[in-house]
Amino acid sequence: MTDVHALSGAYAIDALDDAERAQFEQHLALCDDCRAEVASLQEAGAELATTTMTTPSAALRARVLADVAQVRPFPPVVPPAGVADLAAHRNRRRRPLLLAVAAAAVVAAVGVGAVVAQPWADEPAVVQALPDPTEAVLAASDAETHATDLPEVDGSATATVVRSRELGQAVIMTQNMPALPSSEVYQLWLRIDGDMEPAGLMTAADSTVLLEGDATDAEAIGVTVEPAGGSARPTTQPVAYVPLETA
Repeated sequence: MTDVHALSGAYAIDALDDAERAQFEQHLALCDDCRAEVASLQEAGAELATTTMTTPSAALRARVLADVAQVRPFPPVVPPAGVADLAAHRNRRRRPLLLAVAAAAVVAAVGVGAVVAQPWADEPAVVQALPDPTEAVLAASDAETHATDLPEVDGSATATVVRSRELGQAVIMTQNMPALPSSEVYQLWLRIDGDMEPAGLMTAADSTVLLEGDATDAEAIGVTVEPAGGSARPTTQPVAYVPLETA
């Protein structure tokens, strides 16, 4: 049977079905602890409404899901010998879970970082910070910046590439690139040892994109116009070509 006290978090975010909600609301009228807990969670939810929503990167989503898969579930709530106040013991057990849920809500709202809590511990432990990969490249201590104008595309079009050899990644930022029809897309390329290797797509005319692949030894970054979905090899001359430093 589900411990009715454990439904407070789901009730606060309106995630109960009709039967569970009715059961919990009957309990809520009699339980001061749960009323305080629901009020606290609803207040935290209201604060999240003031945050700025951004889309987390695919890499961040994969890492968060991988970490979540390692979190062990709670064992049954059994008070240890000598614990007379089961409600107080239950509240101590629920507190780390609530903090973990709050951390997950921050990930959903902000999308730029996360903490992984251990709900079986007495206090949550920060295991790993998950920075946004694009921001990590732009803020890297060894970041090198290469900018170029693109007069052959548009008189005001520009492309700027930031690369971190330490991270092995590069970011391209474009401005005033002409919009393409739905049948075409801008495709990114890493030039490595004279070969052009696919490095992702750029669907927006003005974009900041983390290139796919290892950019450590890249000689240049190229942008071509390709059929929607991209190509295995460039089929047009680059509309942007940004040489990089080579060591």
